[in-house]
Amino acid sequence: MQAIVHGIILAFGLILPLGVQNVFIFSQGAMQPSKLRALPAVLTAALCDTLLILLAVLGLSVIVYQFEWLRLALISGGILFLIYMDKVLWTAKIEQAQQGEALPAKKQIVFALSVSLLNPHAILDTVGVIGTSALNYIGTDKILFTVTCIIVSWLWFISLMFAGSMLKKVDNSGKVMYIFNKCSAVFIWGTALYLLIGLF
Repeated sequence: MQAIVHGIILAFGLILPLGVQNVFIFSQGAMQPSKLRALPAVLTAALCDTLLILLAVLGLSVIVYQFEWLRLALISGGILFLIYMDKVLWTAKIEQAQQGEALPAKKQIVFALSVSLLNPHAILDTVGVIGTSALNYIGTDKILFTVTCIIVSWLWFISLMFAGSMLKKVDNSGKVMYIFNKCSAVFIWGTALYLLIGLF
């Protein structure tokens, strides 16, 4: 039971902050004509998180933190990616939020892969925090901890899709989505700055 509760608290703590991945899933839920059309983004993000969690539990954290150059490369590349995403969100006009960008399935998958696997903050959190925490458990407890983290991740992305879909019904003007993009851009800029400070 302790492993399950720990997994729930830890996974929610890592996934709740507003980030590029969450923004993308939420926006696709809001922009797509139906919830089913947003599933490629949801499934891709959830599968990427599942992969990162499994790699972290299986010991990827040891590899990443053993080689300083690998950690620096992840952070440096990720900072550039976050700056690019920040620019996209900040410069989006209200007309774009109103009209929406309902990406086709292939573009959803490619974009979801990029925001899931090129985000150093998500990778380092998953590898460092979940991977390190998993060391406290062995056998069945370790399996329960891992499965719990994965389930929380899947439920969160599905919930984001539904939340975005609900927003679409109450915000035809696109103003709320416009404000959401601005707030997301500020948060992502802060994340990039935090990672940059961490390099020095």
